[in-house]
Amino acid sequence: MSAGMTIDLSKYGISVEDVVRNASPATLYQEAILREKETAIASSGALIAYSGAKTGRSPKDKRVVESDDSKHNVWWGAVNIPIESDGFETNRERAVDYLNTRDRLYVVDAFAGWDPKYRLKVRVICTRPYHALFMHTMLIRPTREELESFGTPDAVIFNAGAFPANRHTSGMTSKTSVDLSLEARELVILGTEYAGEMKKGVFSLMNYFMPDRGVLSMHCSATADKDTGRSSIMFGLSGTGKTTLSADPKRDLIGDDEHCWSDDGIFNIEGGCYAKAIDLTAESEPEIFQALRFGAVLENVKYDEFNHEVDFTDVSLTQNTRGAYPIEFIRNARIPCQAGHPTEVIFLTCDAFGVLPPIARLTPEQAMYHFISGYTAKVAGTEVGITEPEATFSPCFGGPFLVWHPSKYAELLAQRMTQHDTNVYLVNTGWSGGAYGVGKRMKLGFTRAIIDGIHSGKLKDAPTETDPVFGLHTVTECPGVPKEIMLPKATWADPSGYDTTAAKLAGLFRDNFTKYAEGVSQEVLSAGPPA
Repeated sequence: MSAGMTIDLSKYGISVEDVVRNASPATLYQEAILREKETAIASSGALIAYSGAKTGRSPKDKRVVESDDSKHNVWWGAVNIPIESDGFETNRERAVDYLNTRDRLYVVDAFAGWDPKYRLKVRVICTRPYHALFMHTMLIRPTREELESFGTPDAVIFNAGAFPANRHTSGMTSKTSVDLSLEARELVILGTEYAGEMKKGVFSLMNYFMPDRGVLSMHCSATADKDTGRSSIMFGLSGTGKTTLSADPKRDLIGDDEHCWSDDGIFNIEGGCYAKAIDLTAESEPEIFQALRFGAVLENVKYDEFNHEVDFTDVSLTQNTRGAYPIEFIRNARIPCQAGHPTEVIFLTCDAFGVLPPIARLTPEQAMYHFISGYTAKVAGTEVGITEPEATFSPCFGGPFLVWHPSKYAELLAQRMTQHDTNVYLVNTGWSGGAYGVGKRMKLGFTRAIIDGIHSGKLKDAPTETDPVFGLHTVTECPGVPKEIMLPKATWADPSGYDTTAAKLAGLFRDNFTKYAEGVSQEVLSAGPPA
């Protein structure tokens, strides 16, 4: 059986003849129910699937081939760990050998990037209908005519995640390996069936090829004003609120997670959204809740076996429960997912220390400092081994997915913001009234009011106070937000505890930025917390 044109995979060393290409969601539902254990259909119509032992990304198992063509471009280190070509080829052959043991394979041919001038043609080869439906959802789906003329892909993903890597292969540290070859434009996945590895693999490719063409790739969500078309982008790591805050019925949705900023404006990289589902309700997040219907994928959720209603509060499998859905399932999505140049850039941070203000206006120098710093907290379940929020610094608010040195992305952002006179804000979606374990997470309603105030322009000239510890211009008044929470120290029952904790975090900022000091101006260096 096949959908679209037949396809021969022999050029990849794959001999399987039964290949399902670009199947419809209905076909993939049928395949998943028949062929995958425990897969079910939720009462809402979404497909419920399970990723096995790995329910989050495995960044320590990511490898990038070190070759003559790219080795001088890649930011080598903890994010991009090198692997020799021989090691990559061994893992690739292991993946292909496993794929050849299957009686049926699934192929998704689709696009990354809504702007035709910059999009990549991506081919996904996998063994699970769940993975095929996930990438059908997350990539940009081709028309029948585009599929017929798809031709040679720009990138190929070999997903053999149900089969482990060989620990004795050079460079391996576990049975999981996610290997990227920039020269071959291939991603090989072994030892993990978490679907997010494919999504972020595509993002890594875009993070390499786009900056080389003068286009800024960004880990951010984006919306646009319904009347003026003016756009706004929100940077932040997983769990900071990008997806939730971008699902705003008052604005057009451009995308929830990955975008590019070119000379013509912004465009979404993806064709779908990937939202955290923990504690999801129709009242708190109505747009996302209604989008998780037929054609969507629910990952690692628990459900009532009698009526198949999902219990979004049940995190017995993982706190990183997820829902993937086509972007057009959000009623206010703008198709195609493109918009003009941003008038606002928002940095979302989940401050586990509870000392950063709900909102601060940033000078251009502060904007660069905080973009390069990328302070936030890893949220429980987002990565393997993270069980509670953990303070971290992730350059460009997307460190795990950068390929070039962070300065490459920072310089492009500075150029764009200068060209288009963009206003920049830091918004804390983390804790208030104390650190994690003492204070409480900022109410979503307050954060939404802050974002509304930014988009309406009401906070552009709102009164501010300069924070003595961080040097931030803290906004002190915002419609819909109690004034008493605008200044974080006032929310702490123990003011001296605030002083100690704030000083600790300021020191972490300074220590972290030492690694970037040589690559920035004195003005940017001085924009951080004063010593």
